[in-house]
Amino acid sequence: MALNKEEHNFFSDLQLISGCKKGEVKFQELLYRQYFSFAMSIGIRYAGNPEDAIEIVNDSFLKVFDSLNEFDTSKPFKSWFAKILVNTAIDNYRKNQKHEATVFLDRIPENNEQDVRMDIELDANDILKLFDELPDAYRVTFNLYEVEGYSHEEIGEMLGIATSTSRSNLARAKRMLRNLYCKHFNVVRNYNE
Repeated sequence: MALNKEEHNFFSDLQLISGCKKGEVKFQELLYRQYFSFAMSIGIRYAGNPEDAIEIVNDSFLKVFDSLNEFDTSKPFKSWFAKILVNTAIDNYRKNQKHEATVFLDRIPENNEQDVRMDIELDANDILKLFDELPDAYRVTFNLYEVEGYSHEEIGEMLGIATSTSRSNLARAKRMLRNLYCKHFNVVRNYNE
């Protein structure tokens, strides 16, 4: 059933959720359309490519539709959905972890620079391009710590790694991002002046 833009914007989240709980396909499609961009913004941060991000998004929506009866309607849907997206991304990461190649430390150049001048303004696509070059373990740890606000202990528990590994992954991710930033944007490194 084709839905027009006016019909899409006509329903509140609670109305969409109520329709989804009744199994009405129209409301499932509307909810999917309403939250697809939001879901992709989270999925793409965790996935190594757009195909994996779509898989995370679609798996998350299936989980949402299966567990809407557990949703507390007195709380924001978006927050609840974000937790499902992050957990699905972590599940996806663990499932694919066995295929991940080892990252050799020589891939991350050591440097003594304390300061990198950030004169270039980056848009979201530039940032995502830098993230695409991070190994999965580093990207997932960075997102969970810096974006989602989890502690290293929580990350270790979620990913089945030691707390020290989470800390190490974060430090290496930041170092790699700095080096990638400098490489891609021809930024001159400054020593403490």
